[in-house]
Amino acid sequence: MILVIKCARIVLNFIYLFFKLLPTKNKITMISRQSNKPSQEFEMIRDKIVSFTSEVEVVMLCHTLDGGIKSKTVDRIRYGFHMFKQMYHIATSKVVILDSYCIAISILKHKKNVSIIQMWHSMGSMKKFGYTAIDTEEGSKKELAEAMRMHKNYDYVFASSEVYKDHLAKGFGCDIKKIITMPLPRVDLLKDVDYTDKVKNKVYNKYPKIKDKAVILYCPTFRKDERKFGNAVQKLIEEIDFERYQLVVKKHPLSKVELPNTVIQAEEISSFDMLFVADYVISDYSCIVYEAAVRDIPLYFYNYDMEEYIKNRGLAIDYMKELPGIISSDPARIIYSIENEPYDMERLRRFSEKYIVPTDNATSNITDFIFQCMDNKGGNNYE
Repeated sequence: MILVIKCARIVLNFIYLFFKLLPTKNKITMISRQSNKPSQEFEMIRDKIVSFTSEVEVVMLCHTLDGGIKSKTVDRIRYGFHMFKQMYHIATSKVVILDSYCIAISILKHKKNVSIIQMWHSMGSMKKFGYTAIDTEEGSKKELAEAMRMHKNYDYVFASSEVYKDHLAKGFGCDIKKIITMPLPRVDLLKDVDYTDKVKNKVYNKYPKIKDKAVILYCPTFRKDERKFGNAVQKLIEEIDFERYQLVVKKHPLSKVELPNTVIQAEEISSFDMLFVADYVISDYSCIVYEAAVRDIPLYFYNYDMEEYIKNRGLAIDYMKELPGIISSDPARIIYSIENEPYDMERLRRFSEKYIVPTDNATSNITDFIFQCMDNKGGNNYE
């Protein structure tokens, strides 16, 4: 497998030579493997760019490859053809923006005049990832990561605050000088009154009964062990007083665990949008907690498998010290706290401001930075 990857790299770089002969355009390309359609943040950046000028072409290339190199053969073939499209647009762009790992960016040798920005899809980071998760059960194997040149060729990486810089530099295997404090566009939405009203109306129209109850939003991290996860969710459900509270469980799309009808799953509404109707958030190792903190939503942590999770994946923060809320493997303790104990909102705000730099202009700041990158590089030289 490793030999095949190395040979493929040589072939693709040879083909890419011809793409690099094409002239560079006044173009920005956004690439994602998170979804088959542009993320809301990509659209926010595009709209802001278009509002400033009509002279810049914006291209968005979104195509999933859920299993990575271990995906089904047909999916790998489809993605292979998509890569040629990526190669053309990368070779003819001034700026490329990513929100996830991109094979074409990492394995190819690019023109000197293209700026490559990794803005990553997670607003914060609680788990180890990339090179910090090498050779863990859920991470990549070192030999494969090196063959795929995982996370190479980034010029800049966005971090939501200063405290993430060291972790991101280690995870991406890059110089810490490339890490720039630049919160993601979604920060603008979290405090936006119009967006809040719009989302609330959407959710209430779909689920009118939650208007009259306090909403507990449970956002668990995906586990491969569905049996243990199913048991943990069931124990949580048993502690809920459904006369007073409505439990919303946002499972990972790959999860097959079945839930009773008393629980709302809201499969057509994102976890992010559900924050706008949530009164409490329960999670474990999910980065949704940072977004909830920005919205001043009390946080609780249901860590029923913490020892196993640390062994299989690893955590990037001092979990027991940093997190601003009850941490327990016992759902009864968490629900008791929700029902009976005052929440330390000041500690929650300190947590939010430490991990997410407060700003009302995240999208504008990113757009300004992109334009600076376009102005700073020119010509058609390539390595």
